[in-house]
Amino acid sequence: MDITDRLSFFAALYKVDENSDLGMWLLYITILLLCILVFKLGFSQKLPLLKSVIIYLFLIFGCTFLSFLGIFLPITEGLVVAAMILIIYKIRLHRHKMQ
Repeated sequence: MDITDRLSFFAALYKVDENSDLGMWLLYITILLLCILVFKLGFSQKLPLLKSVIIYLFLIFGCTFLSFLGIFLPITEGLVVAAMILIIYKIRLHRHKMQ
């Protein structure tokens, strides 16, 4: 069984099996940016600076673990779907408030 058949879409897109250093960094950055986007759209509140720094440090640490899981599991794809749903929700909420 070939390992390239088991890779998730983004891991195969970034060619994690061929160039592991660059591919893993690209996968990590993608997961981190999507996690920040989903957090900002769905869960963030106005917090003091120190609390925000602590939350983002834990987010960075958690994304490290998620990037290893994202090689074979559809972590990044799920974050893309979550971000799209939250974007649609925010647009509809904004339109509803305008009326």
